[in-house]
Amino acid sequence: MTTTEIGAAYDSRAAEYIDLFGTIEQLAAQDRDTIDTWRTGVRGRFLDAGCGPGLWSGFLAAGGTRDVVGIDASAEFVTAARGRFPEIAVHQADLTALPLADRSVGGILAWYSIIHTPPAELPAILGEFARVLSPGGSALIGFFDGEPGEAFDHAVHTAYYWSAEALADLLAPHGFTVERASARQDPGARRRLGDLVAMLTA
Repeated sequence: MTTTEIGAAYDSRAAEYIDLFGTIEQLAAQDRDTIDTWRTGVRGRFLDAGCGPGLWSGFLAAGGTRDVVGIDASAEFVTAARGRFPEIAVHQADLTALPLADRSVGGILAWYSIIHTPPAELPAILGEFARVLSPGGSALIGFFDGEPGEAFDHAVHTAYYWSAEALADLLAPHGFTVERASARQDPGARRRLGDLVAMLTA
């Protein structure tokens, strides 16, 4: 599985995705609260890693008061994000090769954007996060909570479960310390949802 394949998979369903999940109001209030609380504690520029059509990028920008850059593998999502949020820089790129300078962002939002990454390839992405994040910066990662590394059928492409403990183990070699983690099972949802906040301490 390559980033190009994942991007193409989302390209083929971009219109459907945007219709279902294209605005903040269509998403869970708890997710908005989690990201808003994290956002207020972050200084400097944000990276929305796997930004999709830009809904969280726009949310992070807080009406143009915060600097945000979005990255996604899907050309269709990048086009949509640029059209909807012209004030935000959005690039089509691979999360393993971010087009950003070292230590150039204060916060990274990776909201369910690593779910399609095979376990063996995830450390490369976390290493890039560590490279572009300023010391003391923070990453908020959303994931499906379950047996770490176990694959499951996702509507767009094969995805993988993680746990906060397993992600903490992968983050630690890159200088991250997990500050908090949580998981929940929404009513009617097929899978448990998890998120964690990690600070770059080294």
